[in-house]
Amino acid sequence: MSRLSTARRIIKRMLVGVVCAVVLWTLCLAWLITRYGRRHDPAAADVAIVLGAAVWGAEPSPVFAARIDHAIALYRGGRVRRMVFTGGVGAGERHAEAEVARRYAVAAGIPENRIAVETRSRITYGNLVEARALLAPDARPRVLIVSDPLHMRRSVTMARDLGIDAHPAPTPTSRYRT
Repeated sequence: MSRLSTARRIIKRMLVGVVCAVVLWTLCLAWLITRYGRRHDPAAADVAIVLGAAVWGAEPSPVFAARIDHAIALYRGGRVRRMVFTGGVGAGERHAEAEVARRYAVAAGIPENRIAVETRSRITYGNLVEARALLAPDARPRVLIVSDPLHMRRSVTMARDLGIDAHPAPTPTSRYRT
C-alpha cells in the first residue's frame, strides 16, 4: 500500500469522525432545548413578559395568539398580576405586535391597567431589553417568560443575562414550525 492511499484513508476516517461528532452534538443540543421547553415554573410571579411574534394585519398570528392566550391563562389562574407585551412593527406590517396583543387581551377581559406594552423592539433580545425598562426599577420582580417551548431556553437565558429574575412559562402547545 502506498503512503498516499494510507493518508487518504486516515483523512477519510477523520472526516467521518468529525461528521459523527457534529451529528451527535446537534442531537444532544436538540434534546436539551426540547427538554428545557417542557419546564413550567409552578410558582407565581409578578409579571409575564410575552415575547412578540408575527401579526397578520391587526390580528395575532397563530403563534402569537398561543403566547397571548397562555399569558391570559396565567393571569386568570392567579400566576401573574401583570403582563408586558413586546414587539414593534414588523417588516411590511402596519401594527405593532405589542399593540395587537394588548387589544386581543383586553377583548378577552384583561383589565388595561394590568397590561404594559413596548413597541420598539423587533427581535427577542430587544423584546427583553425594552420589557426590562418597564419593570419596577427599584425592585427585582419575579418574571415568567412566555414564548414557544423551542424558544424558551434561549429566551430565559437572555433575560437572566440582562438581570431579569426570569423563569420559564412555555406555551402548552406550539404553532411554531421551523
